[in-house]
Amino acid sequence: MISTLITILIFIVILGVLIFAHEFGHFIVAKKSGVRVEEFGFGFPPRLFGIKKGETLYSLNLIPIGGFVKIYGEQGEGKNEPNSFISKSASRRALILSAGVLMNFLLAVFLLSIGNKIGLPTVVDEHSGSGVVRAARVQIAEIASGSPAEIAGIRIGDIIQKLRAENEELAIGEEVEVFKLEEVQSFIDRHKGETNILTIKRGSDVLDISLVPREIAPTGEGPLGVALVNTAVVSYPLLESLSKGVTDTINLTILIIIALGSIIHRAVIGLPVGEALTGPVGIYNVTSQAAEMGFVYLLQLTALLSINLAIINILPFPALDGGRLLFLGIEKIKGTPVSPKIENVIHTAGFAFLILLMLLITYKDLTKIF
Repeated sequence: MISTLITILIFIVILGVLIFAHEFGHFIVAKKSGVRVEEFGFGFPPRLFGIKKGETLYSLNLIPIGGFVKIYGEQGEGKNEPNSFISKSASRRALILSAGVLMNFLLAVFLLSIGNKIGLPTVVDEHSGSGVVRAARVQIAEIASGSPAEIAGIRIGDIIQKLRAENEELAIGEEVEVFKLEEVQSFIDRHKGETNILTIKRGSDVLDISLVPREIAPTGEGPLGVALVNTAVVSYPLLESLSKGVTDTINLTILIIIALGSIIHRAVIGLPVGEALTGPVGIYNVTSQAAEMGFVYLLQLTALLSINLAIINILPFPALDGGRLLFLGIEKIKGTPVSPKIENVIHTAGFAFLILLMLLITYKDLTKIF
């Protein structure tokens, strides 16, 4: 098991990487655009210490979950100064505002490319493509609520290594190329209503879990109440891994947008969406599970979170990058900028709403645990 301290450190490192990449995008494009960056801060204040280099203060702050770039002219000051954000053209300001989102997408491509080079866990079938396939196994992909599997403590991502019922044993070693989910299904079907022992691998741990498959199961669930997939670690040559990193990022982006659209649709028509939302506590729990499963799972999780951060930030909501881009669009339409005072008030209200939403989601996550 991964200790709580190590999980916390991994959690902080992942968030730090995501936020650093995002803010570095704003920072580097602002610099290249001739805009003065007053401070590049990691973490939220109070400030622990800072180093001034050129016109920019690089600071380390006490609260490690966060970061920021303070750009001169964001609040409307220095309108006639060439190094002010507000003095730049609308297209240049849009590029600076979009740079954080673009950097998060690039981070996802980079991480998934590394993963595809060293080998990512992938659902495989008879046609595995040009990648090198190794460590084939059967994994738990879904668990039905209230099922024998959930009650017994089986988790998504668990790898089934061995099945045992009474005196009959089906033993599968680490080399599981001949081990397919159909064999698991066949064995469980023969021993419904009996005590079955599942030897599973969870991260570095090997556990024996006892349960009794249902003789009569709800439609679509099966005796155990799980969905199984054949998976393997698949690695690709360097150039192909880069191409896969791009296509994987695009595919994940589409899936996340679809899921986000579904959440928004449910909220609009008045259906509950709480189960689909998670905050820092929920992300911490997922980080703990990914850390137990191995380094490549942490790579995938970090890439997924980076894409999520990019998509959320580009939404046209006050205080987000997308909200600021929306005001630039309004400026282009009406021909003059929105009053900085009015825009700042709207962004402040949006930020307060987001903080409140985060607190509510965190409370929901805590209630699930306690």
